[in-house]
Amino acid sequence: MKEISGHTLPFAVLGHPIGHTLSPIMHNRSLQALGMDAIYLAFDVAPDNLMRVIKAMRDMGFGGVNLTVPLKEVAFRGVDVHAESASLARSVNTIEFLNDGRLKGHSTDGDGFVAAIHESFDTTIKGLSVFVLGCGGAGRAVAITCAVEGAARIVLSDIEPSRIDAVKTEINQLAPTVEVTGAGTAGEAWADASRTADLVIQATPVGMQTGDKPLLGSDAFRPGQCLFDMIYMFPNTGIMAEAGQAGARTANGLGMLLHQGARAFEIWTGRLPDIGAMRAALEQAVYAA
Repeated sequence: MKEISGHTLPFAVLGHPIGHTLSPIMHNRSLQALGMDAIYLAFDVAPDNLMRVIKAMRDMGFGGVNLTVPLKEVAFRGVDVHAESASLARSVNTIEFLNDGRLKGHSTDGDGFVAAIHESFDTTIKGLSVFVLGCGGAGRAVAITCAVEGAARIVLSDIEPSRIDAVKTEINQLAPTVEVTGAGTAGEAWADASRTADLVIQATPVGMQTGDKPLLGSDAFRPGQCLFDMIYMFPNTGIMAEAGQAGARTANGLGMLLHQGARAFEIWTGRLPDIGAMRAALEQAVYAA
């Protein structure tokens, strides 16, 4: 990284908490590889303060901002302009500062997810049977992405029935030809839905702590299917171990983090980041830890 000066262009990721983020690691490695006089930082910002902070960052000359939990829905309600990706996801993970001072919200999570599935499993989502474990912000976004990408069938689960119903309604409106059902709030129905799916997506926070017990055991998986755990800070999460024991192929969320970050960089700068440098930085942080 170049020496920081008064000319250094800052970027940042905001979250609450933010200590777990790997975004600065990958972006700073790319900025260094590209020889840019820029730096990518991380800040802990409470939801109630978010829009005030983002506007201050705009006024201070930041080049762009990423957002992570629990700020994406807050930003969606607060930006001036929504890109199509944000309107579809109803959340914002990337803020673009327009020349006229308006805040434009994007969601690069969908692009990152699709790229990660293709990269991890050499497949597309079209025609697959998908089981989504968790319908919060992350689960909702990937479920809708799967519907738009042409999944044949989507089964939803969550501990809150209202979340399942809300995502079902949205999918029915956006992709009425996709079969979408719910698997309830817990129990054997989750295992049954998981076993019959081609692609299982773990979209809950369970697994972010090393002592977390996986929501599904090995009996919920089978050979020939794929499990994608959106948690990225561990090389092999608990649910990945269970699925692997049953013969399923598994991947963590590192690829999604990589590709959503690359898309955000393109939005901010109009340039392609150094994907190789970003990937190497992430793999060093997770697999060499």
